[in-house]
Amino acid sequence: MPHPAPARRTPLAPTRRTLLAVTAAAAATAATGAVTPAAARTPATDARTERRLRRIVDRMSLEEKVGQVFVSRVYGHSATAPDPADADANLRELGVRTAAELIERYHVGGVIYFAWAHNTRDPRQIAALSNGIQAAALAGPTPVPVLISTDQEHGIVCRVGEPATLLPGAMALGAGGSPADTREAARIAGAELAALGIRQNYAPVADVNVNPANPVIGVRSLGSEPRAVSALVTAQIRGYQGSGVAATAKHFPGHGDTAVDSHYGLPVITHTREQWAELDAPPFRAAIAAGIDAIMTAHLVVPALDPSEDPATLSYPILTGVLREQLGYDGVVVTDALDMQGVRTKYGDDRVPVLALKAGVDQLLNPPKLDVAWNAVLGAVRSGELTEERLDESILRILRLKARRGLFTDPYTSRAEVDATVGTARHLAAADRIAERTTTLLVNEDGFLPLRPASHGKVLVVGADPASPSGTTGPPTTTLAGALRELGFTATALSTGITPTEARIEEAVAAAAGQDVVVVGTYNLTATSPQRTLVARLVATGVPVVTIAIRNPYDVARISGQRATLAAYAWTDVELRAAVRVLAGRAKPRGRLPVPVRSAGDPAETLFPVGYGLSY
Repeated sequence: MPHPAPARRTPLAPTRRTLLAVTAAAAATAATGAVTPAAARTPATDARTERRLRRIVDRMSLEEKVGQVFVSRVYGHSATAPDPADADANLRELGVRTAAELIERYHVGGVIYFAWAHNTRDPRQIAALSNGIQAAALAGPTPVPVLISTDQEHGIVCRVGEPATLLPGAMALGAGGSPADTREAARIAGAELAALGIRQNYAPVADVNVNPANPVIGVRSLGSEPRAVSALVTAQIRGYQGSGVAATAKHFPGHGDTAVDSHYGLPVITHTREQWAELDAPPFRAAIAAGIDAIMTAHLVVPALDPSEDPATLSYPILTGVLREQLGYDGVVVTDALDMQGVRTKYGDDRVPVLALKAGVDQLLNPPKLDVAWNAVLGAVRSGELTEERLDESILRILRLKARRGLFTDPYTSRAEVDATVGTARHLAAADRIAERTTTLLVNEDGFLPLRPASHGKVLVVGADPASPSGTTGPPTTTLAGALRELGFTATALSTGITPTEARIEEAVAAAAGQDVVVVGTYNLTATSPQRTLVARLVATGVPVVTIAIRNPYDVARISGQRATLAAYAWTDVELRAAVRVLAGRAKPRGRLPVPVRSAGDPAETLFPVGYGLSY
């Protein structure tokens, strides 16, 4: 088992139990404290712009108004000429063949890009798709530019891949602990998205990950300490919005202590109202104070905030009572994707969009059946269940956001802008520098690292090879071996997988013979993971073993006998190459754990506290 962290390095981080056991008096103050007016609203539009936006709303038909609150997926690389298979998928799921037809029929105010929808093949194609979507929108009866969005968190959630710049993910940035680096990473990401015509990013993740077993957030979070997460959320907002891209803090009221993935079920957060105010609320308060353009809801239940146990996305007490009235937020509220199971467990797909708007939502993201959702909202307005004035409130918030991000003055991008901005040498070099400062050294028995080609020149790289987040990097074992060879090592890659078979483990053991060191990439180790057997069998060969946690840093608590362990926080090339440079002494390990690592056998025992990290 790894040695406990020395007490002199950093104070012991509070355990999850300690964090939840906050004092009621202090937390109650935080729960009810007023937000100052300057911190309580997004930047106001000037009076002239406000009058212009209201005139646009007045000119809209009811059908156009309904469309403005929807953000839809659409298949294809082109707005007017998608591949036949994508046109068929659009017809099957959306009732139209192209993005241009989608806008003509439904007047959608937003479009979300996905790699699996074939929207993001390469930078010039993405820019052309964005321009085609804007041209279709501006040809409508009431010309209004579309807000094009995507999930470009970086790290393990990334829709736009190489040759765009890929940057360290949230927990890696938390390990770096630098607001300057975090802001610079977001600035680069924002500049490249804007050049592609993508003007809203569903980032930063503002969830405080206090539950190591969280199946959906994990390394997507900046860490487990509310104050540290708040500071880096603020830095990301300034980076994104300074580049002309709307930032979106997610997932309100906080997804950091869930044991259920809301894509597949409905999580329940058992925090008291005081615990929520102490743990979950601070990053969202910080985001509001930083002028965040949008906040995304979570499909989860918080009984302490809404006894009805409606999902937060559909909860008036949470979205209007807490977010709007208590926290003073008046920007855009967007739902998490409405095709996720968490929001569909209690109500039908025809009721969800209506209830979300009644709760205080402005944008309805990716409903499973757009025609059902669109007609449900239209019918609710016509029946009087939703007033047209309520719809106008949301549309004005959306239009204000579009105006702030310059869409009314310049909705298009250009090939020249793409070529001058996306994946530039300067951006790529900055990504490498930032990544080096995030890699965390957790174990280094007897100063085994750094490795030198002269003493440990023959390296076998084995381990998990999860699919690339963007579809454009990896596989991890190949990336690690290639980076080692570039630094003068003789390295061989052998993929053993996330669940290595006995035969594969035997193959790895045989391949270790004659090697100077074996590097193992571990991925989300559990008590029964055969990856643990792989590590143990390799340790038993007597060949020195070094492990790299290529996702959760918690892996180190489930293995023993290795000579060294690094945490990379994601398996994208930029983070893996940085880990190799640290491994080989070309960069010093500077990362510090942003989450505690506790004993697998006794969660009350902290093996490595927040702030822990070795160096050379």
